[in-house]
Amino acid sequence: MEHEHAMYPASSADIARKRRALAPKQLEAFRAFSAAAFAEGELDAKTKQLIAVAVAHVTQCPYCIRGHTDGALKAGATEGQIMEAIWVAAEMRAGGSYAHSSLAIDQMAVHAEAAERRKA
Repeated sequence: MEHEHAMYPASSADIARKRRALAPKQLEAFRAFSAAAFAEGELDAKTKQLIAVAVAHVTQCPYCIRGHTDGALKAGATEGQIMEAIWVAAEMRAGGSYAHSSLAIDQMAVHAEAAERRKA
């Protein structure tokens, strides 16, 4: 009999308890860090949540996408603002690929120079 197993299991109290039991100090530190990072400061809560939505899409964390989309909506972001943040993330991810093409182009030149030396 085939056992169905979700790639991303739903968050549950059992998982939370197990996570806490396995590393309570780290969990406490992470929660404090998270609270500090998302506390209002120079950036308001909505802006921080929109940044988090964008980053969650770049890191491709489904739990973060759901949680921070929810957080952004609760902080007053519109659906349009959320989608715009996602498009900024997509551009940045694509931009990184484009920018790093300089490495491939440089390596092509190294390869071409080596081939020329072999011919000589």
